[in-house]
Amino acid sequence: MLKKVALLCLLLTGLLIRPGAFASVPDSTLVIKKTSDFKVDGEGSASNWSAAQWFDITVQKGPRQPKSGKPFPTKVKILYSEKGIYFLFDCTDQKLTATIMEDYGALFKEDVVEVFLWPDTRYPIYFEYEVSPLNYELPILVPNMNGKAQGWKPWNYNDNTRVQHETSAQGGQKKSMASVTGWKAEFFIPYALMNPIVPSIPKSGTKWRGNFYRIDYDSETAYYSWQKTGGSFHEFEKFGTLIFE
Repeated sequence: MLKKVALLCLLLTGLLIRPGAFASVPDSTLVIKKTSDFKVDGEGSASNWSAAQWFDITVQKGPRQPKSGKPFPTKVKILYSEKGIYFLFDCTDQKLTATIMEDYGALFKEDVVEVFLWPDTRYPIYFEYEVSPLNYELPILVPNMNGKAQGWKPWNYNDNTRVQHETSAQGGQKKSMASVTGWKAEFFIPYALMNPIVPSIPKSGTKWRGNFYRIDYDSETAYYSWQKTGGSFHEFEKFGTLIFE
């Protein structure tokens, strides 16, 4: 009898600790490599990107969503320079659910990728950037006081502060509601745009907090994230840590 109990315990232990028994949780720390500056083209064709590693963002439940939407592979790369931070999103997709044809629109109501950056954690203020498959953007500064968030658009948006952004479609045309196999977004956010919430230009060892998102509206809404939230992307306490190498 004791042998049978011991054997059962071993079997249960093996089930509990076997690889893949539980879904893996993304690492809450991300190391960002440094680069010289380059021009974005929406394809990620610059040789600089070879220094960065891809990481995945995966589906989670969205606001008031009973279950997660249908997932598509989605991956991201990040680099930083003396002037700002580069991002490259690669999104598998079937349809470009995008009809908004203007900057500063409610891009989050259609297909979009988003970056949230919180450089100075002494204050509940962070930068949010969204770009659609059709290359329209929404840059806002977000004060988040006691769970009440409000986005403010930049009023001094010029050549020194403007985000460089380009997108591309794979397996189809880059147009509204087109059938595709995927789309990419590549953009460069200058530190100057985030002034004054960037206390100083990042150097080796500098730490920020942040998170990375995607929303896809094919047949059912799917919300993607790096660090999981309870539904709202504005739960900044759950952001991961970005370490500048």
